[in-house]
Amino acid sequence: MTDLQLNKLLKGVQKPGRYTGGELNSVVKDKSEVDVRFAFCFPDTYEIGMSHLGMKILYSLLNTMDGVWCERVFAPWPDMSDNMKKAGQGVFALESLDEISKFDIIGFTLQYELCYTNMITMLRDSDIPIFAKDRHSLSQLVVAGGPCVCNAEPIADFVDAVFLGEGEEHLPKFVELYKQYKKENKSKQEFLKAASKIEGVYIPSLYTVTYNDDGTVKSVDAVDDAPMPIKKAIIRDLDKVFYPDNFVVPYIETVHDRAVQEVFRGCIRGCRFCQAGMIYRPVREKHADTVSKQAKCLCDSTGYDEVSLSSLSTSDYSEIEPLLNDMLDWTNKEKINISLPSLRIDSFSPELLEKISKIRKSGLTFAPEAGSQRMRNVINKNLDEETILNTCRTAFEGGHCSVKLYFMLGLPSETYEDIEAIGVLGQKIVDEFYNMPNRPKGKGVQVSISLATFVPKPHTPFQWMAQDEIEKVRDKQLHLVHSITTKKISVSWHESQTSLLEAVFARGDRRLSKVIARAVELGCRFDGWGEYFNMDLWQQAFKDSGLTMEFYANRERSYDELLPWQHLDYCVSKAFLMKENELAKQAITTDNCRQKCSGCGANKLLKGGKCFEEC
Repeated sequence: MTDLQLNKLLKGVQKPGRYTGGELNSVVKDKSEVDVRFAFCFPDTYEIGMSHLGMKILYSLLNTMDGVWCERVFAPWPDMSDNMKKAGQGVFALESLDEISKFDIIGFTLQYELCYTNMITMLRDSDIPIFAKDRHSLSQLVVAGGPCVCNAEPIADFVDAVFLGEGEEHLPKFVELYKQYKKENKSKQEFLKAASKIEGVYIPSLYTVTYNDDGTVKSVDAVDDAPMPIKKAIIRDLDKVFYPDNFVVPYIETVHDRAVQEVFRGCIRGCRFCQAGMIYRPVREKHADTVSKQAKCLCDSTGYDEVSLSSLSTSDYSEIEPLLNDMLDWTNKEKINISLPSLRIDSFSPELLEKISKIRKSGLTFAPEAGSQRMRNVINKNLDEETILNTCRTAFEGGHCSVKLYFMLGLPSETYEDIEAIGVLGQKIVDEFYNMPNRPKGKGVQVSISLATFVPKPHTPFQWMAQDEIEKVRDKQLHLVHSITTKKISVSWHESQTSLLEAVFARGDRRLSKVIARAVELGCRFDGWGEYFNMDLWQQAFKDSGLTMEFYANRERSYDELLPWQHLDYCVSKAFLMKENELAKQAITTDNCRQKCSGCGANKLLKGGKCFEEC
């Protein structure tokens, strides 16, 4: 596509900057010197995709490889998509404006289950066969990675290869192997069989699935000597792993419009509902000097005036205070703000608050997840009410007047008394503010409660549990609202229908591919966006496919049932997950990883090393 053709497509489009490319630090190469073209596809909007750290890392990494050109591709918003269809234009990459059908490898990062229809729509609108069995040549190879592929079965029929674990480890090996097999004119099947030997690479076509009469999985069997199980890939030393010295800088505002610096991977906490806390184990940290140097380099190369310290729980970083001391030396001089997302309430010390007060003035966000102590014990939050109140008091004394709290509804064994406890906790936080002897005059407090519906996720202790039905979730939401008696507390929540579909695909099997394909035919796209989500179309897709949502979302599994993802090994043992599930039923907590090793099995990935001294 030429620039002139692009300009015609952009007429009447809401945000043309999503599609023009040419941003600072984007990579353009000479096609005649490229052996492998890789389309890195984010199946959502430009603003969301350009905020994703994993895409930034892998885009830069692939473009350091000789003979490889990685380009960015985002799902066109419906206004642009409609223009493209009228013009006969397929989905295109930003760097070259070439359609993705011209690429060797088409890679999707799957961060959210409700993006599956966008992935299929992007292929279909580019005249690429959506099912892997219908793509016969080595070109147009469709691959996928990201957290959603820890259960890749719902999209297994669409993709040729899946990357389990961390892409810096296996993606370059995969691309180098592809380059070799392409040069030698080998077949797609020959390449996929060879690629299956790379640790962390799952080739769905090399595995057959059979089902019992009741619809549960009977067996998953490997063919052609494919590995079983398939173990995730992992980076063992974050100080030595590739990290970009620059990011592509967008022309338009994105969701996280700032530099992002990773401080560690994994999480010490072991919350029983949290998939990320399980699949990214074990914890591996970067040293503070590495973090500071990389962050400064990014700010220098991009011009950003804010840098975010990224992890699952930044305040659990063991060198957080020395790091902030180091970074404040240069960020203050250069007027650069430091953002600290993912703060833990029980890691929020007065010393940390003092440093935060120098670098952020906005409200604070915490995640108690449950209102009652019993429920916090059930989910292994390891957080008591006194700590929550003391932390809020510390924040108020430091000048903050607003606190946002994240909670879940529908957790296993939850009662209506547990729901009411959310409002009671919110009221106690309000009271803490007004009981301060030196509270600022003329200022009020605002406590914002945000509710998410519990979704049972694979590879967690709650993977066997049922999700509440939609009607019950809605009843619980209203019950909480009616239990709150002050305007100082506001309540918001996510739509329970989308949470239902998320649960379906989180724990689904291969039969769901026909549901996804049918939903795309009916017009489903951008399902994570309220204005486009259409439950009626999804219900029709399930009906046409002879399946039900309730079978996947609202049914409790037994420990003996073969789960669709059990052959995908994230190195947290089934025995550990079962033990944690039983402890949850008794509301008994487990110490965090720094206090005591719980024997989850993830430390074996360090090849003889230890997660912590206690292991």
